[in-house]
Amino acid sequence: MEPVEINVGRYYLRALRADRLMDDRPALLAGFADAELARWVSHVSVSTLAEADAYVALRTRGWAEDTGMSWAIAEPTTGELLGEVMLKNLDVGAGIAEAGCWARPEHRGGGMITEALGAVLRFGFGALGLREIWYRHHPGNAPSARVADKLGFEYACGSDELRELVLRDEA
Repeated sequence: MEPVEINVGRYYLRALRADRLMDDRPALLAGFADAELARWVSHVSVSTLAEADAYVALRTRGWAEDTGMSWAIAEPTTGELLGEVMLKNLDVGAGIAEAGCWARPEHRGGGMITEALGAVLRFGFGALGLREIWYRHHPGNAPSARVADKLGFEYACGSDELRELVLRDEA
């Protein structure tokens, strides 16, 4: 699928980019350099320009292969990347995906992630026809727990290391 842009009001969602018109790599490097993000997203390393290139390429490949959809949460007048929301482990045929998100430190706490991820969930259920969207986070990650709660995710299972929540399309 070609990347889809979504207007979220205070923000717009667009594909990650690294081209002559828009380069998200510096913002990715800044975001992933944050110790708090690294604590919860330890499986991703974006600490060099080459890793930022690979990260953008991975997200672009997800769109092309219909296995994931990732959106930069962008400031509407400058296009600056403020964070990212995504549907990963996407299986449109089975009607399932997993939601993910992160925000640069200076853009946390104002409802941006909840607003942007809410738009992505509506897109997933409405445009893609998904039946279930999962959300996983560490039990100690209180901001992720708040986002999940505000968006209506329900507890499915978990351990000391990972909580798994699900949101089902009741339509």
